[in-house]
Amino acid sequence: MNIGAAAKASGLPAKTIRYYEEIGLLTPARDLNGYRDFGDRDLHVLAFIGRARGLGFSIEQVRALLSLWQDRERASADVHALARTHLAEIDAKMEELREMRDTLAGLMTACAGNEHPDCPILEGLAGHADGCRKGCAEPG
Repeated sequence: MNIGAAAKASGLPAKTIRYYEEIGLLTPARDLNGYRDFGDRDLHVLAFIGRARGLGFSIEQVRALLSLWQDRERASADVHALARTHLAEIDAKMEELREMRDTLAGLMTACAGNEHPDCPILEGLAGHADGCRKGCAEPG
């Protein structure tokens, strides 16, 4: 099947499939005319890549997972270790997002949101977390 049909079957844009081919994640066969000829195995690889990327694995992590998937002599411990590392990265990102949310929520709580110009949100973004309002250096 051509790249358009592979894109439709895999749910991935053709541009993304070309990129995955360019970086060596998959290598579809070529017809005599040079066009890509995707087979069932290529669709399985694309589905694998799509699911892995959907879980937030990086391209290099996907490359490692593909290698492990294709190695029938692999140890599941290797796969588990890679997944554990990625889960720790997700947990760290979640903590960072929680901190960002708490900071923004605190600034919003401090802001009256009325017609007055004083705005703790802008003061916080400007680095005036101490509540500096009057006498602070203005931008510009």
